Amino acid sequence: MTSSVKHAVIAGGLGVIGRNLVTHLSQQSGWKVTAISRRKPDFQTSAAFLSVDLTDPAATRTALNGLKDVTHIFYAAYQEHDDPKMQVELNLAMLQNLVEAVDESSPAFARVILYEGAKYYGAHLGAFPTPAVESDPRQMPPMFYYDQEDWLRSKAASRPWDMIVLRPDVVCGFAIGNPMNLSMVIAVYAAISKELGLPLRFPGTSDCYGRLAQVTDAAQLAAGSQWAANHAVANEAYNLTNGDVFRWHTVWKQAAQYFGMELAAPMTISLSDMMADKGPVWNRIVEKHDLVRVPFEKVASWGFGDFIFRCDWDVISSTTKIRQAGFQDCVDSPAMFIRLFDEFRERKVIP
Repeated sequence: MTSSVKHAVIAGGLGVIGRNLVTHLSQQSGWKVTAISRRKPDFQTSAAFLSVDLTDPAATRTALNGLKDVTHIFYAAYQEHDDPKMQVELNLAMLQNLVEAVDESSPAFARVILYEGAKYYGAHLGAFPTPAVESDPRQMPPMFYYDQEDWLRSKAASRPWDMIVLRPDVVCGFAIGNPMNLSMVIAVYAAISKELGLPLRFPGTSDCYGRLAQVTDAAQLAAGSQWAANHAVANEAYNLTNGDVFRWHTVWKQAAQYFGMELAAPMTISLSDMMADKGPVWNRIVEKHDLVRVPFEKVASWGFGDFIFRCDWDVISSTTKIRQAGFQDCVDSPAMFIRLFDEFRERKVIP
C-alpha cells in the first residue's frame, strides 16, 4: 500500500462480524476505522461511526464524499427479506452503492473484503460435499452471495482496486442487539430453561446432535480479515472458520456444566414457536440479575437456532487454502463457547 495508514470502512459496523472487526482494527497501529451502522455504538471506540442508508445511492455518495483516503472496505452489511428475489436485489444494491461511492471519492481505494458463508456451498439446502473447498460448484440460485461476488469481480476487473472473499460459517462473538449470534441463542435458551426449572435439552434433531459442525469465532475472523487486507492474493476466495470440527453433544454437555444444569436427552422443538411467549420470563431474569436491558426480540434469533440445530448433515469447510496462503490461526470451538459465555456474563448480558 502506498499510504502508511490504512483507512477501513466497515459496513455492518455493529453486527457480530463488524463490531468485533471495529474493535480489532481500532487497536492496531496503522489503521483508521470508519464504521457504517444505523445504530450508535454502545461502547467506547476510536472508530468514527456513520449512519448511512446503503439502499439509497445518493445518500451513500453524500455520506462518503468527504472520505478521500479510504483504502479498504470490509463488507459485512446484510438485510433480510422474505422474497428471495428481493433479498438478492436489496443486498446487491447495498454493496454496489457503497463500493461505487468509495470508488468515486477515494483515490487510495485498494481492496474490498466481502463476507459470505457456507450457504455458498448449499449448507442451507441439505447434505453437500464436505469438506467444502473454495472451487466447489455453486448451488441453484437465488443466492445473493453469487450476485454480490460476480458484480464485485466484474467491477474490480476494470478498476485499480481488487477484492477478496472470506467465507466464515456461524460467526460467534459479542454483539448487543444483533440476534444472529448462535452463542447468544444457546446462552439465552439455557438461562430461560434454568429459570423454568428445566434441564438443558438440545432443541434440534437427534441426528444433528451427533453430526460434525463448525463455527467461526468473531475474533478469529477479525484477525483473518486483517491478514486478508494485507496479504491475501488478489481476487481469491478463502474459507475462514476456527479450523476444527466438533459434535453438538460435546458443546451441549459443556454448556450444561457451565450453567449448572442437568443435561437431558435431545427434544426436537421449534424455538421460534416455543420462545414466542418467553419475553416475560426473560424480563424476569433481566430484573433478577440486573442485566443489560436488551429487548427480547433482539436478544436471540430463534429461527437461526432452528436452522442450525436441524442440519442433519455434516457442515465442514476446508481451511487448507487459507492456511497454505499464510493465515494459520486456529481456535478450539467448544472452548470458544465457554469463553464467550464468560464474556456475556462479565458484560451483564446473561445471568
